[in-house]
Amino acid sequence: MENKQFKKKTFISFLSFIVIAISFFILDKYLLVDELSSGITPFRMIMNIALIMAATFLFTLLTVQLMQARNKPISEGVMLSKVYKLIAFFAIVLSIGFAFGKLKAFSDFFAMFGGMLLGWSLQAPVSGFAAWILVSVKRPFRPGDRIQFPSLGLVGDVKDIGAMYTRLDQVGGTIGSEEAVGRYILVPNAMLFTQVVINYTVKQEAAYMLDEVVIRITYDSDWKTAERILLEAAKQVTKDIIEKTGSEPYIRSDLYDYGVYMRLRYQTHVQRRAEISYNINKTIFQEFQKNNSVDMAIPYIYSSKAGAEKKEADATKHKNLQQIQDIDMSHIQEPELKVDYGDIEPVMESIAAQGLLQPIVLNKNPTKGTYEILAGHLRYEACKRLGWKAIPAIVQESKSAESDH
Repeated sequence: MENKQFKKKTFISFLSFIVIAISFFILDKYLLVDELSSGITPFRMIMNIALIMAATFLFTLLTVQLMQARNKPISEGVMLSKVYKLIAFFAIVLSIGFAFGKLKAFSDFFAMFGGMLLGWSLQAPVSGFAAWILVSVKRPFRPGDRIQFPSLGLVGDVKDIGAMYTRLDQVGGTIGSEEAVGRYILVPNAMLFTQVVINYTVKQEAAYMLDEVVIRITYDSDWKTAERILLEAAKQVTKDIIEKTGSEPYIRSDLYDYGVYMRLRYQTHVQRRAEISYNINKTIFQEFQKNNSVDMAIPYIYSSKAGAEKKEADATKHKNLQQIQDIDMSHIQEPELKVDYGDIEPVMESIAAQGLLQPIVLNKNPTKGTYEILAGHLRYEACKRLGWKAIPAIVQESKSAESDH
């Protein structure tokens, strides 16, 4: 859609300047006006300017068509159109200077400041301008490409290449992923002569690169099943890319202390790399959860399923040990420990306001059916003075009773 709009706008501009040129040609032919010092009329001068602009837009249209015929993005034609407009500007200046008979004055002006311009050419602005011309003509990268400056630690999507700066949409930086973050960075074109630039998308119509997802599996996992799950996940997520590139995903592996590194390698779209990696990881994880013959390795635990089973067993054991019961306080033996009222008072106030937050611990004597306080004497005494009939407690069987069983 943008390509059609650009071509339509360029074609309308071309026709507009042709109409202007024809109009002033007719005016020049039928209206008598004083000639300028060069011997041409103002109408003829305006006609020449209109023809220069029409030629500029015509060259732009032809360039865009040529780029499309070569299966190159229209952005390359847009880049060259800026060079055409620059040439047109100088041509118009010379045309006006000739019309007013000031062409020699222009020549003297440029000759006078030639030395200064030569010195200026050694400075960064002109270096950047020269780099812009070079990039526009050679096109090592274009708007829409993803490029990297290794020495700057910078990756970005090219949004625009101006006469002095190249504008990038930064990739990463604020996030730990290769996705554009919407933060624009201006890179001086002068730096392009001294920096190594890596272009991820040399072919914009097929901007693909090799990527990998690493999954750690346990030694007792079924290798063939794990390999099948990984390959099917990659084929499912990158089906369209496989059709375009003809490159099938494949697996490489390494052994390490806790299992096997399964390296799933596949062709990915450069600018959708993070999204594709996420979808592959998600698919693999879901399939591993369904299949009991494969398991992910976790350092120090060995596997995720083993860790989950251990956690469940610990939770069951803890639940059995920590089962809380409401015990009739009349069945609890009075502690021999003498408690000072000053110590009990703040505990009573706390229990009255918030309830008993921590149960007491009792030892049960099954032969007598009574309980002995192991921990929580102050809490027991406070609840008793508050008039409680029962108290939450963790009950442990006495060792003597356990040995009897």
